Amino acid sequence: MLLFGHIGVTLGIFFGLGIFVPRIRTIIDPRYLAIGALLPDLIDKPLGRVIFASTFENGRIIGHTLLLFFVLFLIGLYLYNKKRDIKVLSLASGSFFHLMEDQMWAKPATLFWPFLGLSFPKDHSDYTGIEYLSNMLEKSFELEFSRAFIPEIIGMVVIVILTLYWLIKRYRQSKL
Repeated sequence: MLLFGHIGVTLGIFFGLGIFVPRIRTIIDPRYLAIGALLPDLIDKPLGRVIFASTFENGRIIGHTLLLFFVLFLIGLYLYNKKRDIKVLSLASGSFFHLMEDQMWAKPATLFWPFLGLSFPKDHSDYTGIEYLSNMLEKSFELEFSRAFIPEIIGMVVIVILTLYWLIKRYRQSKL
């Protein structure tokens, strides 16, 4: 999944859960949830594909582990209990949704790192470092349909719906 898929699907799941469990809206900040939905890729893509590309050869390393999620979650619980600060808890929740959306259960060596070994699986791609970035840029302009576009389209639709909902709600409040 890419940018809109992670953000849109995560926010869609969150707002869907908020209908059935209204309390969740008081302990999760959607802004930080959206950042958390991108956090594993914001950590791993630069580290594993560009900076340490020859070492890891993988864009799913530390950020795509349950260890990062649990560390964020524990810090988030601590801050919530001490200061009622929901930011880190929201980041952790978004990070967890990211792991589920990337289907990380299919890569247990990464998901359960370091418990199943200290090394990460190698991706064995033909390009690393700056080549990875230029290849990603090049592929973003190709017009052929890919399965990766399905969550992107769903994410964009969710973002548009949520934006329209927010604008309508704001407009109605300004009329009062």
